[in-house]
Amino acid sequence: MNTDELIQALAKDVKPVPRHAVGRRLAIGIGAGAILALVPIVWLLGLNPQLALAIQHYSFWMKWGYTVSLGSCAVVATARLARPDSGKLGWMWLMVIPVLSLAVIGLFEMSRAPPTQWLAMWLGHSWTVCSSLVFLLSMPIFGGLLWSFRHLAPTRLRAAGATAGLTAGAWGATLYCLHCPEVSAIFVLTWYTLGIGLAALAGALVGPRLLRW
Repeated sequence: MNTDELIQALAKDVKPVPRHAVGRRLAIGIGAGAILALVPIVWLLGLNPQLALAIQHYSFWMKWGYTVSLGSCAVVATARLARPDSGKLGWMWLMVIPVLSLAVIGLFEMSRAPPTQWLAMWLGHSWTVCSSLVFLLSMPIFGGLLWSFRHLAPTRLRAAGATAGLTAGAWGATLYCLHCPEVSAIFVLTWYTLGIGLAALAGALVGPRLLRW
């Protein structure tokens, strides 16, 4: 049997992969993880008692716009890296846009406040726990993504782990907005981003071990 015949024999009974199968599997993993992450928000942390008023203010949508933008870019990158032919990821520099946009909003807010309030705007009331909570809430979503990868074929394991962690961190932060009462852009830029970054770092560290196939 020559090489061509061997390839044909191996591929003979291979079923075609449904279109968008990778996206659906990632969506299931993220969705299941998000449901699990909601449990401690509702039962332990509690929803923001002023949530009904908060969603009428730009600061809530500023937070969600930031986290959803990062999460959406990270999902696309994760879907690419879930395949052996992941292609180039140079377009990920676009993730800088929401970061810079939030930085501009933060500087604008600070310019309209007296300098004596800048430290309070930066630290808020929950800076000591915000990043840790974002990181912890990302873990169920990261676990869901690990489940998703069980039937996928990543080859750049560290990069795939990092983008999976970034995805989990961004969507964990999105859910955390339901609890977080902070309204300052500079707070979100600093402490939300730190929690998301920690999730991405954790993903990069464990990716080569947990995503191996």
